Amino acid sequence: MNAHGEGHGDAAQETAEPALNGVSASADGFVLSPVQAPTAAGEDGDLSFQILDESGEPVTEYTTAHEKDLHLIAVRTDGAGFQHVHPELDTSTGTWSVPWTWDEAGTYRVYADFTPAGEEAEGITLTRAIEVAGDFTPVETEAQPTDEVDGYTVSLNGDLTAGTSSELTISVERDGQPVTTLEPYLGAFGHLVALREGDLAYLHVHAEGDQPQAGDTAGPEIRFAAEAPTADRYLLYLDFQVDGQVHTAEFVIDAEHGDGTKTDDSHSDGH
Repeated sequence: MNAHGEGHGDAAQETAEPALNGVSASADGFVLSPVQAPTAAGEDGDLSFQILDESGEPVTEYTTAHEKDLHLIAVRTDGAGFQHVHPELDTSTGTWSVPWTWDEAGTYRVYADFTPAGEEAEGITLTRAIEVAGDFTPVETEAQPTDEVDGYTVSLNGDLTAGTSSELTISVERDGQPVTTLEPYLGAFGHLVALREGDLAYLHVHAEGDQPQAGDTAGPEIRFAAEAPTADRYLLYLDFQVDGQVHTAEFVIDAEHGDGTKTDDSHSDGH
């Protein structure tokens, strides 16, 4: 999750694209079970699932990554309704669960991002789709490098270039003043999830700099390295913490080809 995993495009269209996490319910011998969750918007309940191994048995041991054994991401297929939470594991059954309510109807993607137990284990992101009943109002995305959230102005700077590592710098202000009291959250001063619009494949993203210690503060800038597999539109979600409160800023940016030209549409539909 390094702020975040990897995804994989349609093989017929993207034969040169590397295999990435985040578009399948199975990978590397692990399977995300069907997800149990409320079926309608506004309905309270629990969201639960298991990670199954090659023999179909629930996994109960993991490697901690970004201070958690598993990260759960949920987002509607149009990019709305983003949530990043950390369910609890019942080690007697291998079932992960968390209290859950869908705010709005639509088709959602749920991602389980984890690292299996073992010294050589690497992170895996598995996903399933969930249909949520109710009145559905789709959201159209537009390029958005700045977001206003909870009184903070959060701006993203830097160009995302397909096929290479790109540096992105995010700055946080409040009332026109730089925020220098960012607190560690999940092992960094910010946690960034990046998804390709359309198939919602995960990008590989990681925060730059040393891991902060408890009591450290930083700001106003947070730097990330991101790897976009294709020249497409990407949806980015930044979690940052100030005064013990986590806030989420959302961005929409277009990745360029290596020659500087913009987006193609090969992933915009049908995934």
